[in-house]
Amino acid sequence: MNEKNKSMNSKNKKLPNRRTFLQGLTLTTASIAVAPVFGQENNVNNSQLQNSQTTSTSGGLSLGNPATEPNKPIIAMLVHPKMVMQDLVGPMTVFNIMGAEIHLVWKNLDSVSTDLGISVTPTTTFEDTPQDLDVLFVPGGLGGSIDLMQDKAVLDFLSDRGETATYVTSVCTGSLLLGAAGLLKGYRATSHWYTRDHLALMGATPVNERVVQDRNRITGGGVTAGIDFGLTLAALLKSEEDAKRYQLLMEYAPAPPFNAGTPETAPTATYDRIVAERGPFIEQARALAARIGDTF
Repeated sequence: MNEKNKSMNSKNKKLPNRRTFLQGLTLTTASIAVAPVFGQENNVNNSQLQNSQTTSTSGGLSLGNPATEPNKPIIAMLVHPKMVMQDLVGPMTVFNIMGAEIHLVWKNLDSVSTDLGISVTPTTTFEDTPQDLDVLFVPGGLGGSIDLMQDKAVLDFLSDRGETATYVTSVCTGSLLLGAAGLLKGYRATSHWYTRDHLALMGATPVNERVVQDRNRITGGGVTAGIDFGLTLAALLKSEEDAKRYQLLMEYAPAPPFNAGTPETAPTATYDRIVAERGPFIEQARALAARIGDTF
């Protein structure tokens, strides 16, 4: 056999080994808990899958019920009418891989609508939400946030659980609700770009960053920042190495087709159109924030 053929055979031997390694990594880490989420078959039967789940390093997802394994983060994720689905799903995907105990919380167990027209069914009422949370999380959605900034039951719930939660968090305009509940006063925080400055009216310091952590407050920017937020929080709850593993499992390596994702990079006409279309709602949110801030 000549040197060229030897080299080709050597390369061909390496590829199956890498595939075997990656498959083994997938089946022996927290990702096994979310194989159905990714639609993966992994060529294992139900019995093998169950055995893998019970020996997984972080166990399976516990949705709306107390976790059976110790040391699982307990996370309460507010769900509400008009919320942006991606605000919820981005972080929840990370929490799912983590194998957390997740409660989708609302006033009652009736399904709530989202911006996509897809309903989400809460798993836990405000009353039944665990008192001592590792994470209290609020998603955004401008219309829903405006409504809930005026909803005493929601603000009282956030204020109560926010007093004892290890981390008080949000994505997108969810930070408006944290602000309205008095949970961001004296903290640095962010929001969707068109409501970020409103946070100052409720005692926060607005920061133009994708994810902002100030002590135990962690806030993410608009919509897609939810994945960045989720990975940031995972590094704190688990480890940086775990968070990197979750990122790889999700193949989270953004490469958008256009450089128009921020006001600073978007074409002026694109920016002006969004501001014109959403201007009345942005102004309504600002007025509410100012009114609420005056009561602190």
